[in-house]
Amino acid sequence: MVYLSHFEFPDIEKEYDFIFRQKRTCYDTYYPFQILSKHQFCMIDFEPVTILYGGNGSGKTTALNVIAEKLELQRETLYNRSNFFEDYIKMCDFQVEEKIPKNSAIITSDDVFDFMLNLRSINAGIDRRREELFEEYLDKKYGHFQMHSLADYEQLKKVNTARRRTQSRYVRENLADNVREHSNGESAFFYFGEKIQENGLYLLDEPENSLSPEKQQELLRFLEDSARFFGCQFVIATHSPFLLSMRGAKIYDMDEEIVDVKKWSELANVRAYYDFFKKYKSDFEE
Repeated sequence: MVYLSHFEFPDIEKEYDFIFRQKRTCYDTYYPFQILSKHQFCMIDFEPVTILYGGNGSGKTTALNVIAEKLELQRETLYNRSNFFEDYIKMCDFQVEEKIPKNSAIITSDDVFDFMLNLRSINAGIDRRREELFEEYLDKKYGHFQMHSLADYEQLKKVNTARRRTQSRYVRENLADNVREHSNGESAFFYFGEKIQENGLYLLDEPENSLSPEKQQELLRFLEDSARFFGCQFVIATHSPFLLSMRGAKIYDMDEEIVDVKKWSELANVRAYYDFFKKYKSDFEE
């Protein structure tokens, strides 16, 4: 599915014309001006999956943030927003083939990291509550209790329950549903599964962060299926060789002097992996 078909950033001439007209001289940066235009990256034509490839500082995250802001997509965490961001956004333009669904969003590595921290916090609270229930069980089962009034009725129920239950069953029945404890990679993958719904445009900023190679390949299959069968469109900023191998993806190499479309097997990062493992090929065949 293609919702967003075309996006234009201001070219270097438009940027210089804007900057020369400014009377705000107290700023040492005009970000996001002069980032994408350095590599003459002024236009993107989108496919169901479009990938922005490049190293740190190449501008791929800047491009995603600009697109998300122009389209007014949902987002959870803040981002680097300078005094000139609104001016830059106004100079951008886009075209759509289909109306962009309301559930469309940009998902960043900060979103995933915050989600993992929240899970840890929740589980830490549950762990404390579990210890309290262990102590409560022992107190109710083996302690002395007498009912003096109706105010003690709830306490009596707990005592009787404790005496009829094993310790583990008592804790399970009285503990709120536990949040399943995952590794960082499992939590990150779970987050993408929850956030990405059918029929939506999703901008993903380095989704491979916190994911093991196995989980990156699992995410690859999930994204491929979402684009192929469930009406999703993706724009992904990544340098993961696993995600770069996505079938049918259109890849913009933002490390080039002039941004160009390439096959994943032509990218420098992927070639580095290939050459490395090729060098040690015999070690894997022993």
